[in-house]
Amino acid sequence: MTMKRIVLVLFSLVCAASMLFAGGKQGSAGSDKPLAITMYYSDNATLPFHNDWLTVQEAQKRYNVKINWEIIPIADYSTKVSLALNSGNGPDVILYQSIAGENASLAMNGAIVPISDYPQWTPEWNARVQEFGIQADVDALKLKDGKRYSLPSLTDVPFYDGGLILREDVLAKYKLPAPKTYDDLYAVLKAYKADNPASYPLTVLVGPRVLYRMTQPAWGISLHLNGAGGSRVLSWDYSKNTFFAGAISEEYRTYLRFWHKLYAEGLLDPELEPVGDAWATKMATGKSIATYAYYDQIGGVEAAAEIPGFKLNMYPALAGPAGAHHQQKAKTGSGIIFPITTSKRADFERIVRTVDAMFFSKEAALLWCIGVEGQTYTMSGNTIKYADSILKSPDGIYKHMQLQYGAGSDVTQTVWVNAREMTKYDENYAKINQQVSAMGGVIQAIPPTPKFDDLAAEKATSLMGPLFDAFNVWDNAFITGTKNIDRDWAAYVAEMTQKGINDYLALYNSNL
Repeated sequence: MTMKRIVLVLFSLVCAASMLFAGGKQGSAGSDKPLAITMYYSDNATLPFHNDWLTVQEAQKRYNVKINWEIIPIADYSTKVSLALNSGNGPDVILYQSIAGENASLAMNGAIVPISDYPQWTPEWNARVQEFGIQADVDALKLKDGKRYSLPSLTDVPFYDGGLILREDVLAKYKLPAPKTYDDLYAVLKAYKADNPASYPLTVLVGPRVLYRMTQPAWGISLHLNGAGGSRVLSWDYSKNTFFAGAISEEYRTYLRFWHKLYAEGLLDPELEPVGDAWATKMATGKSIATYAYYDQIGGVEAAAEIPGFKLNMYPALAGPAGAHHQQKAKTGSGIIFPITTSKRADFERIVRTVDAMFFSKEAALLWCIGVEGQTYTMSGNTIKYADSILKSPDGIYKHMQLQYGAGSDVTQTVWVNAREMTKYDENYAKINQQVSAMGGVIQAIPPTPKFDDLAAEKATSLMGPLFDAFNVWDNAFITGTKNIDRDWAAYVAEMTQKGINDYLALYNSNL
């Protein structure tokens, strides 16, 4: 072969390799032209989304992406996601989702990308899973076909970030100890109500779902929209490692008695679905003195209060009939899914690689948690030093960074490192977490996800809708007293049975 021929062959091989590489990268995150994608965002009235947040703008700049955000109120989010996935007219990326309930059915029916088929495109997420040592937790998210359909958020060590928020000054006034049981809490609420007849001492944050997910585990149940396991009407028996029909159980009936008592005696705010941050106004003005919320919200309420000596604190989980338990948590949580329509785009690989880097790389994890070095913080060796404006904020570090910069949002922060989170709180918060840790078993694990095939998932979804609708109606009626917990209980159980709760339970347990 002549030298000229050798050069031509080598040139052809190089060109072919270059084309192959370019095809394999499919316009990777390093492309000069920004990647244009649409993205669903679940919006919370207590932390309204702002497109000009530092984190949002910086992430798009760093990872060369232009996001068309569709902001959806959290109360409507599940419905909107369901419609989008069912119709095939959804966005390219959906944040803040788990593969449970209807999503599992949709996944098995081909509406969601089985992202576990593309591990080579998610190197950053893979690295965080390995770093946290949670491969078993991740594997538990696979459906019956052996595939995983989400990039779940990842946590190294779950922490106690919310619970009973109560006025310390009221405890001092009535010479009452910090509550350790729900009976203790009842006594505090009664004492305040006696002096303030027009008050509703315990108010609700954004709806029953927050109150329920933080209090029901103390009764041995976990139900409703944010119930552990995603079934909404079933609960997990930790001693037997099996699901039971929590919505028609005696545990739930006992739970209802307690909260109906509070409602009937004017101790529980009758506005169970408050608008915006109405709960904060009630707390700040003395209309209420207690709520179930998150530690980072204390600073804002205290700053708005004009009551002399006003002082809030968060307390470790209270003990109920099943012990001192709080909202169940996992090391994996709501994360990112890709509708199957996204896989039809020519730049699908680039989308996945960009999303992986933008949310799960070490640099991105820092950004979504604490912002931008030199603007929100500086480093002194291994110590994070926050900017003076953040340190002096009456909202506190965590809440200020959420509101002003979008740092620490559950929707966009998908990597949670306990030690880093603690830097955004005060010594009191760390002390509370130490107390909770010392109590042992307060934060239970999320129940396992059933391995439904597409038929079982479809059947489970068809049962869950009517069951949850009926549960919601009866739950509100029992709490408010329009239905009697004793006289009408049999009718309620009969309706839930007729709607298939036992079939639903059998589906869950037979597919573990």
